[in-house]
Order: sequence, then C-alpha cells, then structure tokens
Amino acid sequence: MALKGKLTAQIEMKAGGDLFHELFRYKPQEIPNISPTTIQSCDLHEGEWGNVGSVYFWNYTLDGKLGVAKEVIESIDDEKKSVTFKVIEGDLMKLYKAFKAGFHVETHGGIDLVTWTLEYEKLNDDVEEPLLVLGSCIKLAKDVEAHHLKATRYGQGSLLA
Repeated sequence: MALKGKLTAQIEMKAGGDLFHELFRYKPQEIPNISPTTIQSCDLHEGEWGNVGSVYFWNYTLDGKLGVAKEVIESIDDEKKSVTFKVIEGDLMKLYKAFKAGFHVETHGGIDLVTWTLEYEKLNDDVEEPLLVLGSCIKLAKDVEAHHLKATRYGQGSLLA
C-alpha cells in the first residue's frame, strides 16, 4: 500500500472565487465566524496575514473531535487564486509524516470552481486516507458561499468589507 497520496475535490462557488481566495489569503481569522462548527479559531503566530512564510494556528473540529494545526503558508499565487498551507505541527502530524492543503480558483464559462488538493505521506499503512479532512474542506467552502450569499441578500455587503 502506498504511503504517499493526493486527494482533490472541486466545488462550484456561486459567491465568487475571488472572495474565497481573498478570505483565505487576507482574513483567515474571519473563517471561525463563517464556519464555527468546522473552524473555531485561526491565530497568527508568525509573520503577517496573507504572506508566504507566515504561520497560523488553527483550532478545528473533525469528525466530532477537536483538533489543532500549526501551518505555514508555503505558496500564494494571486493570478491562479491559490494558497497552499503546509502543516508543521498538530494532530494531523500524529498520522502523517507530511501534510499540505491548498486550493485554487478557476473560472470556466462564467462559473467559479474552487479546487481543494490535499497532499500527504502517511506514517504507516494503517493510517486511513484523509477523506474526513477533504470533507471538511468541502463543507468550509459551502459555508463560505452560504454566508456570503446571505450577507449580500440582506444588504450587508461582502464578507471582506
């Protein structure tokens, strides 16, 4: 059985991919307000919000269990609307030797698509594929979209205002 793997999921984003990218790049500390059942907090530990090399500390819930992750922003590409985080400490590191989570936004026929990609190396063959993590990424994208659509419907403007 392979220890290295890659999982990908793509979600249509009616609220706009630019918004999604800008939220994760510049204001990830707002995500707990948008998806509190998935993310409880995001704190800046080093660097500045939205810069490569900055370190964030996340408190999250996965499969009903509280967890933590310390991540460094590994790359940002504003043209491709992408951000990649590398997990450097936390609960995932108990199961994975290496773990990266990233997304990019692309537009096809006027439709914005958010593509999440998880790259990982399991510590051993007994570790399951991180399907629950990918499911949380999908839920997070849907929560961001629902929050933004609700805010614009009720005249509250953008999440990033």
